[in-house]
Amino acid sequence: MYERINARLSQPLSEFVERMVGKSGLYETPSEYVRDLIRRDMERRDGQLLQDAILTGYQDLATGRVFASSGDFKADMAMLELKESNGWQ
Repeated sequence: MYERINARLSQPLSEFVERMVGKSGLYETPSEYVRDLIRRDMERRDGQLLQDAILTGYQDLATGRVFASSGDFKADMAMLELKESNGWQ
């Protein structure tokens, strides 16, 4: 399923898109260019989420907010909740 998106561009943006498209550009059509921009933004945001999660893990480790996993997800989540409620004491 496809959605059509219409966008109004200022003259400088329109001229830039024109340079990016066609025989002298990197893309065959403006639509191809926009799709590539959206895909790159999605990848960048996904990468940022992963980077943020890793940083949070390091911060937890540095502040002692860690415990050994029991291998049982439900038990670990209960332990996490207990530790959170006790302020990690």
